[in-house]
Order: sequence, then structure tokens, then C-alpha cells
Amino acid sequence: MALLLLEALGALLILVFIVWWTMFSGRKHGELEDSARRNAGPEKPGDSL
Repeated sequence: MALLLLEALGALLILVFIVWWTMFSGRKHGELEDSARRNAGPEKPGDSL
């Protein structure tokens, strides 16, 4: 029983680490603001939000 709990805890820790990593590994200064997006130039055809 203890082995199952230990394995579940390990899986939970891995899941939390993956979520944390994906949340904080983006742009250094956050997303571009709307005005910066408009001034960045035309989007390529096929690009979508």
C-alpha cells in the first residue's frame, strides 16, 4: 500500500513540475500588448490566434 502511495505522489510531483515549467517558460517580459501586435506588421496567411 505504501508503494502505491509513493508512486502516486511521484506522479503528482511530475505533473506539478510539468505544469509549472510550461507556465513560466514563455516570454521573458510576458505577452505582447495589442498595440505592439498591430505595429508588428502583417501576419502571414494561415496564422491564427
